[in-house]
Amino acid sequence: MSAAAERGGSALGLFVLDDRLTGASGGPRLAFMYRCLRDLDEQLGGRLLVVRGDPVDVVPRVVEAVGAGSVHVSADFGPYGRERDAAVGRALAVDLVRTGSPYAVAPGRVVKADGEPYRVFTPFSRAWLDHGWRKPADTDASTVDWMDPADKDGGPRRVKIPDDPATSAELPAAGEKAAHDTWAEFDVEHYKRDRDRPGVDGTSRMSPYLRWGCVHPRTLLADLGHSEGAQTYRNELAWRDFYADVLWHRPDSARENYNRKFDAITHDTDADARDRFDAWCRGETGYPIVDAGMRQLLAEGWMHNRVRMIVASFLVKDLHVPWWWGARHFMRHLVDGDLASNQHGWQWTAGSGTDAAPYFRVFNPTTQGEKFDPDGDYVRRYVPELRDVPGKKAHQPPEVTGYPAPIVDHKHEREIALERYGKIK
Repeated sequence: MSAAAERGGSALGLFVLDDRLTGASGGPRLAFMYRCLRDLDEQLGGRLLVVRGDPVDVVPRVVEAVGAGSVHVSADFGPYGRERDAAVGRALAVDLVRTGSPYAVAPGRVVKADGEPYRVFTPFSRAWLDHGWRKPADTDASTVDWMDPADKDGGPRRVKIPDDPATSAELPAAGEKAAHDTWAEFDVEHYKRDRDRPGVDGTSRMSPYLRWGCVHPRTLLADLGHSEGAQTYRNELAWRDFYADVLWHRPDSARENYNRKFDAITHDTDADARDRFDAWCRGETGYPIVDAGMRQLLAEGWMHNRVRMIVASFLVKDLHVPWWWGARHFMRHLVDGDLASNQHGWQWTAGSGTDAAPYFRVFNPTTQGEKFDPDGDYVRRYVPELRDVPGKKAHQPPEVTGYPAPIVDHKHEREIALERYGKIK
């Protein structure tokens, strides 16, 4: 938008509904995206052109139909996005201009002195801070003369922004204003203290807005001071850039183990494993903190970050299921599902990623719940069967009608996980 304003003249706002992306998304993700598009269309005075099809085909047709002199996009650093944009660029008769990125520092810019990418977060974060970032861009839509998106001869047919698919998830408000309102309400001063407590409203809830481009991370960074909470939050934004950088250098790691040694580890993938996986997806494992997290995902299209780590560890190391099963489930349901952060977050827990947690670190779901949800508030909020179980007892509930018994014995499964790791280390 800012690049278009700087060039002067008229601009056409275009969004392509790409079946390669929408087809793999669940109802909550699509609903939130469509709501963000409606908000953007409103900001543009109803002048957002939405079309459906393969971008390689439809973007050149739009360019020819309106006589555009250039095409501006925010650079996409994911594996599919890179290939798609390169193909679009080859198909165009005008320049494809990649302007900025959805990260504070674009992937590939922060490298070691010898030009090699960082594989460990801490030195990356130091170099990231030293590199710095530009000030937030001016994204006032009123500064651009937006073209009428009415159908043009030879161009693809304009489509209505789809209605929200059916979903029972209660999603956050969508769009740029909602992003800024949410940020204004966030108490960053207590972030370091409260961010690991899922029963406390201690996180920013900005991840959906970052994912869908409703706000830029540089906007958040510009507001941060130097308190402990601000420094901790800045560090989380650095993690986001780090994982994007890792995926940029290793696009294969979106679907495969970053550490290929883990290709040899034994997984359970039979019918019984699928049944246990399905119980995990439903939040019916008999481990309250795990079930609360999985039910929060279904109820809100979001899950607290600490709980994401707990449920991931349980799936990979207690149920011995491949990490990519869980990553795929998350990407279907999370409104903030970002490919780089999601896949490498899962690989961090599985031990197969870069700068990953040691595989022998197996989270005990009961003690994790007692430590980070000591009053049981989070569990009781999302597992109504345990609503009458007081305090910390919610993490070791007595037999309760309607609540399942544990589907596995954690102590036994931990031993199996360590045995399997021992065979590949």
